[in-house]
Amino acid sequence: MSELDLQVPNAFDPFAEANAENSGAGTKDYVHIRIQQRNGRKSLTTVQGLKKEFSYNKILKDLKKEFCCNGTVVQDPELGQVIQLQGDQRKNVSSFLVQAGVVKKEHIKIHGF
Repeated sequence: MSELDLQVPNAFDPFAEANAENSGAGTKDYVHIRIQQRNGRKSLTTVQGLKKEFSYNKILKDLKKEFCCNGTVVQDPELGQVIQLQGDQRKNVSSFLVQAGVVKKEHIKIHGF
């Protein structure tokens, strides 16, 4: 049986590095800002990954007042609390979070088309 073990090469996983980044503490360091297409020209901006010590409702209130848009905080079973805003507010939200001192610019990832 040991001869067979020596003859079988180790399996190479090309996605091992990507999986290592996505699991564990790697995703906890970043704030992800995404855009989702609704219907027609309508879109939705989502913010996830903020630290739990922040009040999501207060951040949402300031974002809504600053950008003149509506929004809500949604509880997701996998992602936790997610802020949703109407429209494409990705650049506005990222600059707002940096200026408010909530997160550093290096820790923001903007996704979307």
